[in-house]
Amino acid sequence: MSWSRYADQVEQFASALRVLGVGPGQVVAVQLPNWWETSALILAVMRTGAVVAPVTAALRGRELEKLLAQLRVTVMVTVGDWYGYDYAGALAEMAERLPHLRHRVVAGRDAGPGEMDFQDHFQRTPWAQQYPMPLDEPVDPDQVALVLFTAGTTGEPKGVLHTSNTMSAAAGAIVGEERISGSEASYTPHSLTSILSITVSLVSPVLSGSRAVLFDKWAPGRIAEIVAEARVSIITAAASFIDMIVRSAVAAGNDTSSLRYLFSEGAPIPPKLVREVYEELGVALRATYGMTELSIGTWTRPSDPPDWAAHSDGRPGPAAEIDLRADGEVSKANPAVLYVRGAGVCVAYVGLDTGAVEILCDRDDGWLDTGDLVVPDGRGGIRHVGRVADRIGDGFMIPVVDVEAQVLEHPAVAAVAIVGYFDAVGKETGCAVIVAAGPPPTLEQLRTYLTAQGMAEAYQPTRLEVVPVLPRNANGKVLKRELRQRVQEQSGHPA
Repeated sequence: MSWSRYADQVEQFASALRVLGVGPGQVVAVQLPNWWETSALILAVMRTGAVVAPVTAALRGRELEKLLAQLRVTVMVTVGDWYGYDYAGALAEMAERLPHLRHRVVAGRDAGPGEMDFQDHFQRTPWAQQYPMPLDEPVDPDQVALVLFTAGTTGEPKGVLHTSNTMSAAAGAIVGEERISGSEASYTPHSLTSILSITVSLVSPVLSGSRAVLFDKWAPGRIAEIVAEARVSIITAAASFIDMIVRSAVAAGNDTSSLRYLFSEGAPIPPKLVREVYEELGVALRATYGMTELSIGTWTRPSDPPDWAAHSDGRPGPAAEIDLRADGEVSKANPAVLYVRGAGVCVAYVGLDTGAVEILCDRDDGWLDTGDLVVPDGRGGIRHVGRVADRIGDGFMIPVVDVEAQVLEHPAVAAVAIVGYFDAVGKETGCAVIVAAGPPPTLEQLRTYLTAQGMAEAYQPTRLEVVPVLPRNANGKVLKRELRQRVQEQSGHPA
């Protein structure tokens, strides 16, 4: 699709929203696959001055109803059957309990009672001609335009509030420093409900004139074909997705010469994966650090060594400042808590349980406590070593990321997560939860291997659990809270 046609569609969708009464101060929820219509609709909501709330497909039932009620959503655009679940039907069931919800728009199937057909209203009716969006009424780029959802660092579900300026600042930093031009094509497997995907597949292309490749279903076997057909030059994904992309490319033998670089985000990058990307695809895997509150805050640069992503999450760009805070000297045993601020950081939170709004610039001179533990990388950047909530240790901290990376080097380990548990005497220590690559090692064999690699005994796991697959969220992050609870319950000792 050309940029001119895409712009026309955004204007058409914005006019269609205005006909429904959408404007400043209202919230429109969008729960759709990664279609081009989804991308255009997100921009169209912002064009009206309203707030868009992209909702992940995983959010259903009571939790979705609570979110829609708390945000006072007036219009929701959803889909019929998707991955075997009737989203429109579920929304219809809860609609009478949502007094602010005026319109339910359904894509992908004919509209039922009380519903509007997406194609009829948004695409077939020429609203842009009848009710064109006024060009002399610009939307304030500092007003809230986007709300995304996270558990935050406190555990309470939160809405993260971004403006057009915070999104543009974060994306613009990458576009400028990486010199992304109109000849580039980017791809991410992540949903347009994440700040990463919105940055990579929406805001960055708008700023640079580059192309975004959207795929509505994650199909690892098709990735190499997509890269070859669309001449994809930039891929951004969590490490687990990058691993599948590499395997797909190697197995298919497709032309991947268009790739300029791969960005890995959202989880520590195993050194093994960094090597495989360079050896199999001939490009350096680049590390990034980001969160819902700040899309991409730090990243490794082309001038760094090819394997630097195994040792660093990079340096900050112009959209973010970083501050490392710790009691005493920062080291792997005493990492710092990472604080960030800057033009790319969200402006506020809204509690989805309480409805309370927290303005970030009103506290600590604008610094945001990320809840992440880091150490300096020696080149002006940071190395992520864990979460405050995930830290393990009794008197000192186990460097979880480094331990996981070393365990993953064992030839019988395909995936690993190190989580803490309390033993019979109340001491917190580490459990290695692994997915085996063939016959699994015993705990004794694993510890012998780690000792041979020079790892201190105090850092080594004292327990081993073998699972068929690690639980992950839609962005590829391991659900460590779930694993910790499971391991603690199986230990037979209360936490």
